[in-house]
Amino acid sequence: MSAKTERIEVRADEASKSRISEAAELLGEPVSAFMVRSARAEADRVLARAHRTVMPAEQFDLLISSLDEADEAPALTEIANRPRRFRRV
Repeated sequence: MSAKTERIEVRADEASKSRISEAAELLGEPVSAFMVRSARAEADRVLARAHRTVMPAEQFDLLISSLDEADEAPALTEIANRPRRFRRV
């Protein structure tokens, strides 16, 4: 486990502080450990959702099928049809 060198300070109303303290006590851990663990779990949840694209199955199927259909690429076709500058020996 890495050393804890960073500090996070928060302001909270009395009811929130009391509720957080009670929950931490029920779990037998310090308030700071409870808050870091809880905030980290929420951060992991938010980041996991942000790094994932969620869509209906029908939309996903349309997306996948569209990848199978080649787009016309006239500029690429023209370049591919140009005479070769170099020849392999």
